[in-house]
This record gives sequence, structure tokens and C-alpha cells, in this order.
Amino acid sequence: MTWHTGPLVGFDLETTGVNVETARIVTAATIDYKHGDSTDTLSDRARLWLANPGIPIPTEATAVHGVTTEEARSDGRPAAQVADEIADTLAAALSTGIPVVAMNGRYDFTVLDRELRRHQLRTLWERLGGDVPPGPVIDPYILDKQADKYRKGSRRLEVLAAHYGVTLAAAHTADADALAAVQVAVAIAEKYPQLQVHPDQVHAWQVRWAAEQAASFQAHKRKTDPYAVIDGEWPLVPLTPERKLRAAFADLVERWTPMGLCDDDAPAMAHGRAHAYRKAAADVRNVLRTGLPPHDLMTDAELEKYGATTEAAR
Repeated sequence: MTWHTGPLVGFDLETTGVNVETARIVTAATIDYKHGDSTDTLSDRARLWLANPGIPIPTEATAVHGVTTEEARSDGRPAAQVADEIADTLAAALSTGIPVVAMNGRYDFTVLDRELRRHQLRTLWERLGGDVPPGPVIDPYILDKQADKYRKGSRRLEVLAAHYGVTLAAAHTADADALAAVQVAVAIAEKYPQLQVHPDQVHAWQVRWAAEQAASFQAHKRKTDPYAVIDGEWPLVPLTPERKLRAAFADLVERWTPMGLCDDDAPAMAHGRAHAYRKAAADVRNVLRTGLPPHDLMTDAELEKYGATTEAAR
């Protein structure tokens, strides 16, 4: 049975940020989809969640999905309950072989995984009783990059929807994005018959394609940034000891950055403290990017080895 004519579940998260290790769920949606259904009937099959992420929602994130900290705190449910229900919904579909469709699914599945671990809940792996990443998963981002490798321009969901003739009514709302992701995936399969295979087969292909695409993008990025790292794991980035440590440092950066803000009328002591927090956050960001200690902690020999002069560092 080809995956695109069978039942599918669309899945999307809107969150507090782009770092999968520190982002928290704000809104989420799953949508049951059957081939040929109209948009009107699909609205009855959507499950929507609004969570209180437990941290302030950055203004940049609110600008994307429209949910403010105040709205999440007043109307959102506890994050642990929301993450638990989302995982149960996805596990119910996957356990019966129904594919879950998620645009750039690596992000959504990894954020959900970290939320579950943060609240000491069973992971999606554990709910499915296996020791491999959940599946079958369908990712229109991976499929489009593989089927139409050399097309120029963005591959954001809004762009893919327009390219494949799918209506995206309200971008960056979880239910609209979940529905559009499914419809784009189906449209891709209809355009490229070589993708019309059993869901387990297309899942296995995507694991390989995602790794190849990440390696290619990393090689491109390293032309200008020798420390660029692009995750190739899909559909979920595993939580290794190294990633746990990096997540802890990334969390420190997120807390220190706002503490480094200081208005012009603050006393000199406050300015000094704010400067210290800004420098600490900048140092940790650099360590996370390069794996090297800050310049002022390097010996002269290390500075010379890594191409930084002693004078420049000072």
C-alpha cells in the first residue's frame, strides 16, 4: 500500500525558540487526514493544545505564532499535561502503522522528546515499546529536497504550499501548518510516482536522505564557518551525553542574556554586572560554536595555534 492514499496524521508545534534543546511547546496540533477529504471536514478532526511553557515567550516567537506570555499563562494548560497528551496521540497513530506527517519533523519530534524528558514522562520511543526512533514519519521538507534537488529558493512550508498548489490559510498556527504539511506531502507523492511506496520504505529512505542532505549543507556552511555543524539524524535527534551538556550551557546563555540588559540610568555597579553577564553569555556561545575556550582563558601558545594573536585577544 502506498502511504499517500492511506490515513495520515498531521503534526505541528509552535514553540518558544529554535533551539531544540531549550525550546518549549506553546501550541500544538494533530489532524487526522484521509485522502480526498475536504478542508471543511478536517476541522472536526483536529486536536489543538495551548500550553503554559513555564518560561517567558520571547517577543520574536510571539511575532511568529501570535501567543504572548500572558495568554499562555492565563489560558494554557500545564506543559507536562500537554506534552503527555501529544505523545499519546502520536503513539496511538504510529502503533497502528499510520504515518505521522511533520514539516521538518526533526525539529518537532526532538522538541517533544526533550519536553517529555524535562517532565520525567515516557518518551515516544518508550510508549511504542521500541529502541529505535518512532516511525513511519513523512517529512515534506526531506521529500521535496530529494525529489527536486536543484530548485532554487526557500523550502519553508509557505513556499512549498504555493509551489504544490496547497492553500495555507494561516501560516504558523499549528492546525493550519499541520494540515498544509499533509497536503504538501501528498501533492509531492502525486507528482513523483517513485515516492509511492509502503510507508516503512519511504521512512527508511528519508533517514538516509536526511543524513545526506545535512552533510551537504554542512559542507556548504563550512566554506564560511569552519565550525558549522548540521544535525543529520532524523526524525529525532538523540539525546547524547554531549548534547545534554551543550543543552545545559545553552540554557545558561538564555538566562544570562536578558540579565545582561541594563538601562542608561542604572548605577555603575549595575552596568558592570550587566557587562559581566553579556560577556559570559558571549563566551559560552563561542564555546558551543567552536568547542574552544574563550580567548582570555587561552595560553599564548593556544592563541597562536588557533589563529588568534595575543594582542587581538586582549
